[in-house]
Amino acid sequence: MIDQDAKRVCDLITSRRQVGVRSIVAIAGPPASGKSTLAENVVQSLNAQQSSAVPLASLVPMDGYHLDNRVLETRGLLSRKGAPETFDAVGFCSAIRGLQSAQHESFHPKFDRQMDLAIANAIAVHPETQTVVVEGNYLLMNSDPWRTLADVYAVTVFVSSTLEELENRLQHRWIKHGFDPQTALQRAKTNDLPNAEHVIRDSRKADLTLHQNYTEFGMRYAF
Repeated sequence: MIDQDAKRVCDLITSRRQVGVRSIVAIAGPPASGKSTLAENVVQSLNAQQSSAVPLASLVPMDGYHLDNRVLETRGLLSRKGAPETFDAVGFCSAIRGLQSAQHESFHPKFDRQMDLAIANAIAVHPETQTVVVEGNYLLMNSDPWRTLADVYAVTVFVSSTLEELENRLQHRWIKHGFDPQTALQRAKTNDLPNAEHVIRDSRKADLTLHQNYTEFGMRYAF
């Protein structure tokens, strides 16, 4: 199913592509919705069409713009890590707007989940790369500074799910990080799910929305 989802997004990107203009694609959604997996597959699918050494597409996740844990701790925000105020939102938006100019190679941070920190300049975007896929929770939020990128995105995609399914996924995510089931559920309910509700409630309508309903019919598409 993920291959079909990626193809749907790739087809939309191709239909919006303009000669000589870099396409910035936003894939947004609440935590644990599957947006990261979709974004990775979209980039892989686009690059499979490329015969040269220069990538046709690159991925720049918003997670690289997490504020450092030491900064969050001094501000009393460490327990809220992942909330909008725990990102360098202005820096992120400035960097994504800068990606419209493809004159020079640019470098971006990457978040390491195991180390729980961002690694500076870990992602390189080649000046000849035609498509940059940006992935993150808050890309389509209808509030500043996120909405200042509305005119930057050539394509917007929103990946959603029910809160019940998100809760289940988020609990299992924390269990994988070594927490017992009860603590994992508590972390999901006190931070991740409020963030998810915020994203679902306050994001702008995307060009393509993927509703994950987990029936035998898989995903449902809506424009």
